[in-house]
Amino acid sequence: MITVLLFSYLAEEAGRDQIQLQEGELSIGELKEKLEMEYNLSPMDQVMAAINQEYVTNEEKIKRGDIIALIPPVSGG
Repeated sequence: MITVLLFSYLAEEAGRDQIQLQEGELSIGELKEKLEMEYNLSPMDQVMAAINQEYVTNEEKIKRGDIIALIPPVSGG
């Protein structure tokens, strides 16, 4: 099982801040696409990802037991 933590508008769109998945090995990019489709999320091409508290690229592979954080861009004024 992998745990996906959603922040900011992603949590609002999904209606939850955490998702548990039974997926096998997949990449961060594949995970983003899957979540966009299944939870009708906004495109995640600008969303940063971290695996077990370390930032990674979309090509990084996820393994069972990993905790994934998806962090949208932050703007301020």
